[in-house]
Amino acid sequence: MGFFDKLFGKPQTQQEEKSKNNEPEHAVIVRFDYGIEKLEPLHALEDKLEEVIGEEGVGEYDGHEIAVDYSDGFLYMYGPNAEILFKTVKPVLTEADFMKGAKATLRFGPPEDGVKEVEVEI
Repeated sequence: MGFFDKLFGKPQTQQEEKSKNNEPEHAVIVRFDYGIEKLEPLHALEDKLEEVIGEEGVGEYDGHEIAVDYSDGFLYMYGPNAEILFKTVKPVLTEADFMKGAKATLRFGPPEDGVKEVEVEI
């Protein structure tokens, strides 16, 4: 342990901080077909997701990935309980036409081998 570590304490990584708080890192990852050549509908959905997740206090909306040709994409959401997070966002997701047939993966823990995952069709 170095001098500054003794003085100020050892800096913690995010994972150590989450473990300390006993907050598991659950996730809801949605894979969807998009096919719209503009991003406004996706951004409108993201605004609604951020609003409902924030109002309900069930986690956070982290963002999206979209293919260069707009063919498909992913939405990323995280919180302490994947099931509650998904139940909160599902009504918002089903309102978007491009979410028909999308698949949500609920991950019940951090992104590592052996963590339980469930796939649900929207």
